[in-house]
Amino acid sequence: MCVKGLYFLAVLCGLAASGVLQVSGMRIYTSGELEAVNGTDVRLKCTFQTSAPINMNAIVVSWTFRPLKPGREESVFHWQQRSYPPLEGIFRKRVSWAGDIMGRDASIILQQVKFTYNGTYICQVKNPPDVHGAVGEIKLRVVTTASFSELLLLALAIGGGIAAVVLLLIIILSCRRCKKRRLRQLEGNEEAPRKERKDPTACHPSRAVHLYMSETSIEIDSSDGMISDPSTPSSSSSEEEGPSSDDDDDDDDSD
Repeated sequence: MCVKGLYFLAVLCGLAASGVLQVSGMRIYTSGELEAVNGTDVRLKCTFQTSAPINMNAIVVSWTFRPLKPGREESVFHWQQRSYPPLEGIFRKRVSWAGDIMGRDASIILQQVKFTYNGTYICQVKNPPDVHGAVGEIKLRVVTTASFSELLLLALAIGGGIAAVVLLLIIILSCRRCKKRRLRQLEGNEEAPRKERKDPTACHPSRAVHLYMSETSIEIDSSDGMISDPSTPSSSSSEEEGPSSDDDDDDDDSD
């Protein structure tokens, strides 16, 4: 028995090594549970992983719906090389493709959901030779209003957006005020030296020195008729001429 067991194990290992025996499978990932408000659009997200290269001509995506009440499953959407939305049923003209096969995304969008859409949605992807594996399921619950958690998340998102805008405006206004202050400081620094500058030729009235131009006289030499250099009368010349006139008077008296 041991010999037969070892022989069978060796055969299996050989087949696996040669590629004859291959174990392939498809992995599907979904959100599990989802809640949507009546009359709104909702995205049913479904992603997948495959060990085989994606063959756009052979890969198949199919969505089916199982209602809460006992009943048969209904086709929701089909994709094979292109989209095939349902032509009848409750999902007619209410489903659109939102996936990307090369991005391993097989999501769809339900438009204007109704309360009759409550149930389980099944996502299945086949990429030969990966045709086996677990399917993905999403339990959708259509409600009248959003739950508190969703409202809280929505409020936080809106509040965060408003806070970000206000903060951005405050930063912009602060930058503008700083620029204006710098410009005023620069203008003040430029005007200050201009006010302190004075005319170098001007002085205080008490220290002013008045210069008067004296009248120039022209002397003509009678001997040669040439005009001599102009001379200005000064106090020294008047003093020198004074005594000479006195001497002349003394000489006249002596005579």
